[in-house]
This record gives sequence, C-alpha cells and structure tokens, in this order.
Amino acid sequence: MGAIQFTDRGTAVRTRPEARTLAQAAVAALPAPSIFNSQPWRWRISDELAELRADRARQLRSVDPDGRMLTVSCGIALHHALTALAARGAQVRVERLPDPDDPDLMARVSVLGSGRPDPVALRLNAVMTVRRTDRRPFADTPVPASAMECVRAAAESAGAHLHLLRQDDVVDMAAAAARAAAAEATDPSYRAELGAWTHRGEQAGDGIDAVRRVPDRLPRPVPLRDLAGPEEPPAGDAALADRFARYALVFTDGDGPADWLAAGEALSAVLLTATCEGLAASPMSDMVEVTATRWQLRALLRGIGHPVVVVRLGVACDQCQAPATPRRTASEIIELVDDAGA
Repeated sequence: MGAIQFTDRGTAVRTRPEARTLAQAAVAALPAPSIFNSQPWRWRISDELAELRADRARQLRSVDPDGRMLTVSCGIALHHALTALAARGAQVRVERLPDPDDPDLMARVSVLGSGRPDPVALRLNAVMTVRRTDRRPFADTPVPASAMECVRAAAESAGAHLHLLRQDDVVDMAAAAARAAAAEATDPSYRAELGAWTHRGEQAGDGIDAVRRVPDRLPRPVPLRDLAGPEEPPAGDAALADRFARYALVFTDGDGPADWLAAGEALSAVLLTATCEGLAASPMSDMVEVTATRWQLRALLRGIGHPVVVVRLGVACDQCQAPATPRRTASEIIELVDDAGA
C-alpha cells in the first residue's frame, strides 16, 4: 500500500474516483480558519473513505489545554470539506467521533454516490477561497437584520446555536474581554505561545503574520486580542471603531468534544454565510480560553447553553479585501493512500 503525495493543489491521483472527490474536498478545506491559524488537522484518504484527525502537535497547550479550540478548528475544516462535497453533488455518510478509543479521530467521511449539487452548498463553496478573518474596523453602517437572520439560521442548520447580543449585553462582553486579556497577559506561558505563533517567519504556512500583528489603538465596544504586545492606551478623543458591529455567541447544549466539533461546523457555516451576505467577520476565542470569562459569557446566555466562541460581524470598511493568512500545502495536511499499490 503506497502513499500518494500531492505535488500541487491540482494533483490528479492514481486511485478511485471517490478518493479523488474526497481529496478535492480536503484541498477545498485548506482555507478553513483555526485558532492562531494553527491548522491542527490532518486528512487520510483511501478509496471511498476520508479520515479527519486532530494534529496534537499543533495544539496550543497554554491557550487550549483541553483541546476545545483544536476540536472547534477541526469542525470548521470538516464543514468546509462537506460543503465542497455537497456542492459537487456527492452523497456522503459522516461519522463524527466514531471511535471512543481514538479521540483524535474527529470524523470519517464516506462517498456513497452522486446526485445533484446542493444549492446552499454551491453558494457557500463559492466564497470559501475569498472569506477572510477581518480584524479591521467595520464601516459606520448598520448590519441588515435579514443578514443576521441568515447567519443565525446557518448556525442552527449546522448543529449548534447562535445568540445575537443585545446592545445592553455588549458592555458585559467588553468586561469579559478585558478580564480575559488581563489574565492571559500575566501568564508567561501564554505570552510565549502567542509569540511563537505570531513570529513564524516569512516562509511559514501557518501562524499569524505581521500584517495582522499591527497594533490596534482604536477604542472598540469589545476590545480585540492584543497580537502585537503591550501598547499605549488609545487616545481619549479617538473615534469609536466598530460602532455598528454585532456580536454573537456560538453555543451548544452540552460541553464535550462532540459539542465542540458541532460548534466548529456551525462557526464555519456562520463565517461563510456572512461572506455570502456581504458581511465581514472575525472569531474571538480569547473570552472562552479563560474559565472565569467563559462563565461570564454563559451568563449572557441566561444559562441555556455553553458558549464556544464569539463572532464579531459588521459591514466591511471598504471594498479592499482583508489580507489572506498563510496556509500549509496540501502535501503537509493530506495523505492519499493508494490501496491498489499504484
């Protein structure tokens, strides 16, 4: 049984058509966002079966000791791949966390046949390569209520929930963000881990690049994670950025790996749907990384669920697309196994 390596994104593999379809979906999932752009997953594809596995070597041990955000990141990649398959008309069976004795096996995806492309998947698939995490200030334009309803429905259809914060809840979220920032800033292991993932070098295919580390001195209703190190506080007369931003909580009924995986799929659906609706978005995981602030977020849900990640949504400030983050190559993430020994 020989391993088939990718030589480029368009490699034609000498194996069954089902494996080629799965490989194309795994390639389509390469742009999926992840915590610190760590891309903590791997695909193993053979015949009509693809396995999505967590890459524990890429787990953020300080930020994410229990693997919560690693699992969410794998869920995003899974949803991207399933969206690409549905857009191609592939009929699949998905087994999520199928082996209790192998917790790193996030999912098995099998191709059962082909049919008509799913129209919703076609729409989402079309924006997967252009979606960006946008930390720039949003435009001073209200977010259409119809767009927010589409985003909320997308989360529900993917197996989790989306709670849109009322304006009077934003103050509480801002307090949680400030508390999380203070807790992490005083943790040497957090600072070391952040530094490692924000200084990967120009040739790295992962991590947070220099463009996104630019200090953000603008006051916002909810502060963003500080990626550039301590800076002077914003001037008191600086204009408030993100005045019309909407904040939403992706939450689940339970609080275990299956719930985190579902939340990742829902977050993927939220981000892709927001892009389709002409919105910019950025996930905010810092408030769930600290236990105390995660409980503060749960209070915003009135105790009806478990918060997994915050999403900041708004109208993009201009027509210029936010810069893309680096990505690893297909050969680093996807293993194609030729059972025929070709």
